[in-house]
Amino acid sequence: MKILLYSMNFAPELTGIGKYSGEMARWLHARGHEVRVIAAPPFFPQWSVYRGYSAWTYRKSDWDGVTVWRTPLWVPARPRALARLGHLFSFMLSSLPVLLAQWRWKPDVVFVVEPPLFCAPSALLFARLRGIKSWLHIQDYEVDAAFGLGHVRGERAQRFARSAERWLMSRFDRVSTISAAMIEKARGKGVDESRVVLFPNWVDVKAIHPLPRTVAPYGYRPALGIPDDAVVVLYAGSLGTKQGIELLAEAARLLVCSGSIHFVFAGSGPSRESLHAACASLANVHFLELQPAERLNELLSMADIHVLPQRADAADLVMPSKLGGMLASGRAVVVTAHAGTELSNVVKGRGMVVEPGDAAALADAIEQLAMSPELREQMGAAGRRFAESALDEDAILQRLEQELLRCVAG
Repeated sequence: MKILLYSMNFAPELTGIGKYSGEMARWLHARGHEVRVIAAPPFFPQWSVYRGYSAWTYRKSDWDGVTVWRTPLWVPARPRALARLGHLFSFMLSSLPVLLAQWRWKPDVVFVVEPPLFCAPSALLFARLRGIKSWLHIQDYEVDAAFGLGHVRGERAQRFARSAERWLMSRFDRVSTISAAMIEKARGKGVDESRVVLFPNWVDVKAIHPLPRTVAPYGYRPALGIPDDAVVVLYAGSLGTKQGIELLAEAARLLVCSGSIHFVFAGSGPSRESLHAACASLANVHFLELQPAERLNELLSMADIHVLPQRADAADLVMPSKLGGMLASGRAVVVTAHAGTELSNVVKGRGMVVEPGDAAALADAIEQLAMSPELREQMGAAGRRFAESALDEDAILQRLEQELLRCVAG
């Protein structure tokens, strides 16, 4: 197949959508498909364009055999509501000429990754006029999240946005998303059952696997000054607004007198500065920058407990991509989620689930696991088995390939 991947985020971004779009493009190319990519310069999660890339120029490059067009992008220093909208709109405008430039190539399918939904109308129009298939893949329900998290307000604006979203989604040949709950939401937005595809995020279970806590004499624990017998609680990933990051500082404060429990926060994002300030006086908290991909397994294996906070109003609008690596690492997980949500259902039996926004409950769950190595081991093993059976990269991408072939042939 000839596949045009239209994804604002792309490799070499190490977390979130860019990571998965890059891995998907590489995998499909390795299977013999011709893949072209329209993307922005990498900027996430730091919200700053990476060194060696330009925010204001068009650039064509070869990435592992995949042709990638980078288009100009405005990246706000403080990604708040209106700034985020301008940021997404800038990519939609700058990427349009590159999309039209693919006319002569005539891909078999244009595969659009949301966010941003702003790119969906031009992708649909291109597909209809060129007589090719269109596919929308939803990583985040950005319309629901924008209103649910309070980034955008106004009843009239909400009605218009939801109506436009519903109209757009109903016109793609396929609509995929990453969890069962998000699939149900797609059906509720009017997408016909025959066109809905479950396409979850994955994990490379060969690259991410359980390791002893101290992998090498010069590993993370010694470098951070964490005693060998301490219980490490790790959060690794984007430090953004959907995560409810402030809860981590409160939990660490509640456990500061327990000298055996240490928190490590590894990552970048809009909330990093405020989290660092909130933890400034806490001796049991350590910070790391976003780590390179080749050290991810070592980082995840440093943990005794992974922690994954999530705001209640983000429930079932997103499925945190970092969860796969946590489970594959064979460590117990503590998440904040309401019972019955997709996140709660996945973690149940493989970790502990507490109510969102409740720092005392989060601290209590961490303390319970810290005092029970046997329970941690049991839950970690269950998480690893789930990752191997349900989140394996090759199995998931093979299913996607078959769905793409059916879509193109239909």
